[in-house]
Amino acid sequence: MGKRSDKKKAKLISLLQEYLKDSNRSDKEIAKALGVSQPTASKMKARLLEEGFIRQFTAIPDFAKMGFEILAISFVKFNTERLREMEASSEGWAHSQSGIIFSSRAEGMGFDAVTLSLHRNYAEYDKFLNYHKRFGHFVIEAKHVIVDLVGGIVKPFSFKYLTEEMEKSQD
Repeated sequence: MGKRSDKKKAKLISLLQEYLKDSNRSDKEIAKALGVSQPTASKMKARLLEEGFIRQFTAIPDFAKMGFEILAISFVKFNTERLREMEASSEGWAHSQSGIIFSSRAEGMGFDAVTLSLHRNYAEYDKFLNYHKRFGHFVIEAKHVIVDLVGGIVKPFSFKYLTEEMEKSQD
């Protein structure tokens, strides 16, 4: 049974890689790339979603063309005396901030969390920072890195590059 489930998992990973390269392709196109029938590809797709390999299908936009000039990466060190109180409110807070595209507990460089947020311009980013200063009782330290999304991007964000790394690990 182990070998059969390993083969099934390998097929699911192959399908996942195809979606990472370009999730806009039809099940028929994906089936052809994998060498399976279209109904089989559709069933495999449903299984990827069912088993949580894929959370959702989405587009990766050009943020600058959408009007966002800044990607902010924020690192935060929490006040451990207020950690329980902060954890109770942080998930709702993060979900209420539409500019935050990722937020998680983290470890390293003396920080406890990382957040990625998008901003239309520096004034909006500054407003974002000032708004969040009211949570200062939860935070000991915060550091921010801002990325100019309008120019200077060497390698645009895409999951297709991840498939190359996945293929290396299969060899």
